[in-house]
Amino acid sequence: MNRVTLLYVGILFTVVLSFAGLTIIPQHQLGSLEPIVNDDGTEYPVEPTGLVAHGRSVYVSLGCMYCHSQQVRPPGFGADIDRGWGSRRTVARDHIYDQPPLLSTMRTGPDLANIGVRQPSSDWHLLHLYNPEITSPGSIMPPFPFLFDELTLEVERPYDALSFPTEWDPGEDVIIVPTYDAKALVAYLKSLNASHPVPEVPR
Repeated sequence: MNRVTLLYVGILFTVVLSFAGLTIIPQHQLGSLEPIVNDDGTEYPVEPTGLVAHGRSVYVSLGCMYCHSQQVRPPGFGADIDRGWGSRRTVARDHIYDQPPLLSTMRTGPDLANIGVRQPSSDWHLLHLYNPEITSPGSIMPPFPFLFDELTLEVERPYDALSFPTEWDPGEDVIIVPTYDAKALVAYLKSLNASHPVPEVPR
């Protein structure tokens, strides 16, 4: 066998080994994961549908995953659990319905894997999206006012109008209401709850 043939064999072996290690073996290990069925018949995780599914698409379109991760690291690999970002580490089962998983590699902002548990208030999320400094003074997160409509109060105040702290009140006759995209994004954020017990993480 000459050197050129040996080189080609080596290249082919490397490609096949890499494909097996990066695709076939992980698929064998993780591809058969199923939701956990609880005693009451409910499942975890739940496939996002309707408003939540639309909110996920808004989350992606706004590039939220560039600044926020959705993966709680295990003890010894960071202070995620000590920070209150989760009660356990994130496992593959948490993301079986995420296509693709929005794990992210940056944490300009806090991890959001359990933001639905940490912050269950829709009003808080809406104010935070309209102007993050209202709820988080000093935040460097950009505001998203285009997710809201500004109306002039003429007859009565809409039920979903934002209620601002006094120092942020836009004016007596100005009301801010969330658009469908804003409500969907909040629904998605509130659905993020990776605290369910899983067999991969012993209690």
